[in-house]
Amino acid sequence: MPVVLTSAQTRFLRGQAHDLKALLQIGGKGVTPAFIAELDGVLEHHELIKVKVAGEDREARDAMIAELAEQTGAALVQRIGHTAVLYRPSKERRQIVLPRA
Repeated sequence: MPVVLTSAQTRFLRGQAHDLKALLQIGGKGVTPAFIAELDGVLEHHELIKVKVAGEDREARDAMIAELAEQTGAALVQRIGHTAVLYRPSKERRQIVLPRA
């Protein structure tokens, strides 16, 4: 089930993600089951991550980002150029406390 964020929560997460470096990068092979498994593990550990998406045109990058968010159940917080910020709360140990409204 995808995460649904309010505008205040999205703003908060954008601020938290500002100083993060991209932890994963999608190459020419696109979205593979191995990449999804890796992304799932990284989301579980970090909750909020940046992913670099290599793609020729904007539509292809948007499609890859949407597929990543859908397959991992993460929320797309922000997308700037080739970089997407994804958030999914950890099942084991939550680190990020979201504002209420």
